[in-house]
Amino acid sequence: MLQRSSGILLALSSLPSPYGIGTMGAPALAFLDFLRDSGQSWWQLLPLVPVDGGGSPYASCSAFAGEPLYLDLEALAREGWITAEELAGQQVDDQDRLDWDGLRRRRDPLLRAAWDRARGRFIPDPLPWLDEYCRHMARQAGDEREGPYHAFLQTLFCRQWELLRSEARARGIRLLGDLPIYLAPGGAEMQAHPDLFQLDGEGNPAQVAGVPPDAFSDLGQLWGNPLYDWEGNRDAVFDFWRQRIRWARKLYDGVRIDHFRAFHSYWSVPAGSANAREGRWRPGPGKALISALQQAAPDLTLIAEDLGDLDEQARAFLPACGIPGMRVLAFAFDSGPENLYLPHNCPADCVIYTGTHDTPTFVQFLQQAPESVRRYAVEYLRLRDDEGLGWGALAGAWGSPARLAIAPLQDVLGLGADARMNAPGTVGPQNWSWRVRAQALNPQVARRLRRLTEIYGRLNPHL
Repeated sequence: MLQRSSGILLALSSLPSPYGIGTMGAPALAFLDFLRDSGQSWWQLLPLVPVDGGGSPYASCSAFAGEPLYLDLEALAREGWITAEELAGQQVDDQDRLDWDGLRRRRDPLLRAAWDRARGRFIPDPLPWLDEYCRHMARQAGDEREGPYHAFLQTLFCRQWELLRSEARARGIRLLGDLPIYLAPGGAEMQAHPDLFQLDGEGNPAQVAGVPPDAFSDLGQLWGNPLYDWEGNRDAVFDFWRQRIRWARKLYDGVRIDHFRAFHSYWSVPAGSANAREGRWRPGPGKALISALQQAAPDLTLIAEDLGDLDEQARAFLPACGIPGMRVLAFAFDSGPENLYLPHNCPADCVIYTGTHDTPTFVQFLQQAPESVRRYAVEYLRLRDDEGLGWGALAGAWGSPARLAIAPLQDVLGLGADARMNAPGTVGPQNWSWRVRAQALNPQVARRLRRLTEIYGRLNPHL
């Protein structure tokens, strides 16, 4: 069971560094120090898997691999895989935005140079999913020599992550990962195990994932991911999910399961549809899968992303599974004191967020909300602009009965629209690219956050 505690949501990519992206090295260690100094118990991350072309980690080519751009280049230099001159050449002037395409063009030659030096001397670790992933990457490149290169990168990734996790443990910080429910079409798992998915006779997705029209989009969201064949190949799909949760246990102390409602019922859209309106609800695997995951990793904390427009049956599914769901302040102020997302209505067995990677920052929410919503939020949270709107949101969340309270770092810093991480249903350079400056993670902010955390009884007992 979750203990009363709090944490900060920040993507690894958003950490400050001179190399254009956050890494598992000094930037991550500095953030762990900030969390320790501010009395936090959890660092919630976005998925670590390889991102898609737009930088999103929610449609990855692999359920298990890590994004190579997160590798600590300074560690590679210390180990002799790259030179000091090559390391210096990776420095990037823009510290506020992440250019995924430009960064990949710069980084790939460097990592290949590292592999050229390591070739013949480097033995990859026996990771259970590595062969399938490397075959997929070699097939994508049309060159079987790509396999050993990617085995090198993934072994480095896993070794660096294990060191980072050890540093987190030493500071009393727990890591909360994020488990995307769906994978990219044509990815490693779909190529190696097509029987896991609903495919047509030519091996292409017959039905794809999405959600119906909601607050984010009048047309719904057409994600396009292949759907699992829960009905036709139940045992194999269950076994795949057991493998996923066991691997998550090696990486994290807990995971947020993305789009949890799809385990109850999922939106199935015929492949080739113009938008998600053409879909329909179909039954998911139900509580049987949740029980299987809990048995496979009994000491892994599970949190359900249960947001969205839920019908009565879907809403009742979560309590039956015994997993805490989410409440988000950005959804709390549009319907009066009975709104389930308001802090006073939160049960103990839930996780309250000031916002998520998919919502506006809290300051942006207030600036863009209808006047009646803004006025109610200001009155409810007793907000005063001179004290910082983000801190008022944190006080509302931290003071709630919810055992775990989490805020994106953007809300701790009181940032506006420019700092939003992602706008669902949109594609563009603003999504997945926000980064924080090192100066923002200063002792003054840490002291203020620690005091707030202490006032509301959430101070990390291991500090």
